Amino acid sequence: MTAPVPPAQGPMAGVKVVDLSQIYNGPYATFLMASAGAEVIKVEPEGGESLRRRGVVGGAALPFAMLNGGKRSVVLNLKDPEGKAALEALAREADVLVENFAPGVMERLGLGAERLREMNPRLIYASSSGFGTDGPYREYPAMDLTMQAMCGVMATTGFPDRPPVKAGPALCDFFAGTHLFSAIATALFERERTGVARQVHVTMQDAVYPALASSLGMAWGMQRREDAPPPRTGNRHGGLAEAPYNVYPTSDGWLAIICVRDAHWQNLAKVMGRPDLVDDPRYASLKDRVERIDEIDALVADWTGKRPKEEAFQALMAARVPCAPVRDLEEVMDDPNMHARGSLRWEEHPEFGRVVLMASPLRFAGVEARPLAPSRTLGADTEAVLAEIADRAERTA
Repeated sequence: MTAPVPPAQGPMAGVKVVDLSQIYNGPYATFLMASAGAEVIKVEPEGGESLRRRGVVGGAALPFAMLNGGKRSVVLNLKDPEGKAALEALAREADVLVENFAPGVMERLGLGAERLREMNPRLIYASSSGFGTDGPYREYPAMDLTMQAMCGVMATTGFPDRPPVKAGPALCDFFAGTHLFSAIATALFERERTGVARQVHVTMQDAVYPALASSLGMAWGMQRREDAPPPRTGNRHGGLAEAPYNVYPTSDGWLAIICVRDAHWQNLAKVMGRPDLVDDPRYASLKDRVERIDEIDALVADWTGKRPKEEAFQALMAARVPCAPVRDLEEVMDDPNMHARGSLRWEEHPEFGRVVLMASPLRFAGVEARPLAPSRTLGADTEAVLAEIADRAERTA
């Protein structure tokens, strides 16, 4: 088997990461680190982590390939003395260890932060959980679905006259993963300046809460009103504080339109062939338009519904009105902009065939983007990684 593509030099070149994480949360954080040049050693149990094992179901192998390219793959049984010893050896040489097990799992294995950091005082021990390690929800299971229910995402997703629904993307997992990467980068920055290596922790609940800002604002502002609207606003603004702000029908699909400034509304009115609306006092200000939100939506829908999606989109783009066609996932995977920028690329994966892989959203001036390397087969690097550790131990003995 060919060796993995060596990492391009980047801001995290020379940083060694032991990655015990699984599914989306932790693996996305370590994907960002690998893309920034870090050496990431992904440690999995026999049979692979849950996301790898999910790959037997339809196209479910793609997420694993997306999140684990550029990482070395090692299989260790952490319940076995030899596996524990190997993990300890990896931790002694690492800059960062990342895990997102349920709180207490690593301690029960005898591999908790305190023990590993005693062995390596420069180790940044980074972890993520659903609700934290010290609150009353500590023992609650933390899957994206349950987190969306608990964190308010479901309560604010969907239409007011229908049951709450989950958001399509795994928001809680990836918000937490992004924050976990930020915490690790911050800790590495502090260690570089002061020599202090801290333990860091990110909860999914904490990471998601700020994203509810619009809905929270509406709830706070209307908490004393008996006629307060339900928090689910469909495709309207989460705080019902913008109009027009919706997804409107076209003759062949849907078009999302938002007017943040008065100028946007004025330009939209002109494109719709309704210059009379520009000076209409009923719609002159944002407050006026929000108070007549149903009228606004009806006016816009009447215009969009008579035109093809692309025609309406191009007309509004020319007038600098914020809008976008609603696209399906096949269109998104083939997005010309993302492929032109190198953010996406179709590749032949050695296990999964032709797949579309993503690059890190983080760009660093003067640093060549890391090649989009395919994820490794389970345990492909176990022998090599352990041999390297043993060789270094022998040379330093």
